[in-house]
Amino acid sequence: MEKMEQHFLVVDDLSTIRRMVMGILKDLEYTRMVDADDGSSAWKILEAGQVPVSFVITDWNMPTMDGLALLRKIREEPRLAKLPVLMITSEARKESVVSAAEAGADGYIIKPFNAATLNDKIQKIVARRAQMAA
Repeated sequence: MEKMEQHFLVVDDLSTIRRMVMGILKDLEYTRMVDADDGSSAWKILEAGQVPVSFVITDWNMPTMDGLALLRKIREEPRLAKLPVLMITSEARKESVVSAAEAGADGYIIKPFNAATLNDKIQKIVARRAQMAA
């Protein structure tokens, strides 16, 4: 999928983090994105299906519905189950990484991170998904 075709959903309860991630995506020439302040709001966007989201970047620790619960809901919904999901978090514990992988996360980035790290993870996930589809 070309950069122009990717449509990101950026989910974090901190508006500064959402703006930072969206700014990095813009710098990386991704132009289509929408954001949500928690997993519940993100789920409403995904469930409605009005925005053609093709990639989710979500924080782990959020009120109402955390990123892991959002990931599980995405994987349980047949229409969304193959949607790439990248988790971002300050949780560096091995158990957290394992939990995210077991729930079906495509990747995991520990805060703080830079544009190169985010770009690398996105590219690897997109390439892996393209191989799986081939």
